[in-house]
Amino acid sequence: MKLLLDEMWSHQIAEELRPRHHDVVAVTERPDLLGQPDEAIFAAARAEERAIVTENVPDFRPLGFDVLQRGESHPGLILTTNRRYPRADARTAGRLVTALDNLLRSPDLDLTDREHWLQ
Repeated sequence: MKLLLDEMWSHQIAEELRPRHHDVVAVTERPDLLGQPDEAIFAAARAEERAIVTENVPDFRPLGFDVLQRGESHPGLILTTNRRYPRADARTAGRLVTALDNLLRSPDLDLTDREHWLQ
C-alpha cells in the first residue's frame, strides 16, 4: 500500500518510512501539491493509488463518501486526531512512524474504499 501524508504531517515521517520499504510521500515535499485544496490532494492520491493519512476528517471523509456515491473508488483514508497524535509534541512523529509502519506491515492490508482510524 502506498501513502500520501496530508499537509499537517512533516516530510520527515515519510523519510523515516521509506527505508523501511514503504512507498510514502508527503504533501510537504511535493511542490505540485503544497498549498492545494483538499479536493486536489484527494484527486492526486486517487490518481497515484495512495491512501491519505490525515487528521482533516471533516474535509476528507465527505470527499471519500462522494466518490463512493458516484460508484467510483478511492485507495483509502487513514484518519488521526490531534488528541492521539498531537502535532505540538516532539514525540508524535516517532509515534506516527511506528503506528504507520505497523499498519503497513499488516498482512492482507487493503483499505480500498475504507477508513481506518490510526491507533
